[in-house]
Amino acid sequence: MSTVRRADAPALTALLDDLAGLLTDTVDSGASVGFLASFDHAEATAWWRERVAAVAAGRLFVWVAEEDGRVTGTVSIALPDKPNSRHRAELVKLMVSPTARGKGVGRALLTTAERAAAGLGITLLHLDTETDSPAERLYRGAGWTPAGVIPDFAENPAGVLRPATVYFKRLGAVPAGG
Repeated sequence: MSTVRRADAPALTALLDDLAGLLTDTVDSGASVGFLASFDHAEATAWWRERVAAVAAGRLFVWVAEEDGRVTGTVSIALPDKPNSRHRAELVKLMVSPTARGKGVGRALLTTAERAAAGLGITLLHLDTETDSPAERLYRGAGWTPAGVIPDFAENPAGVLRPATVYFKRLGAVPAGG
């Protein structure tokens, strides 16, 4: 069973190689998380390294699932930078290692992120995911509401344009006027 912990900037820096491996494995398995199949470990490491400053600044929160000292998944919450949207955040880069899928890692990461967001005073989360992807089952099963489908939203790892479904989930009291 994987354990989930929040990664602050130093922890994220210490996990760069493992997280880069998770990201490349996720892309190699065909998951559409923003990168094309030519994406390599060095690029993945650089991408994660760029996240460290946002984590240190409190604009991005990252959780990592680990089992037997191995990273099995991750999820992040990105906070908005505008005063009128401080009640919401975006759930980003929920990834589970291909070898850990179907074992509850994704659900554990999602539940952890939702609870943490609520603890931060976030009342609305949103995300987008490739339409008809396995991730949709996870989000729907966890009570997320589809808001609509955007055609040709992004290329999948193979370079084929795919639609994305936008989801949201309310996490508590609706803000005044909402």
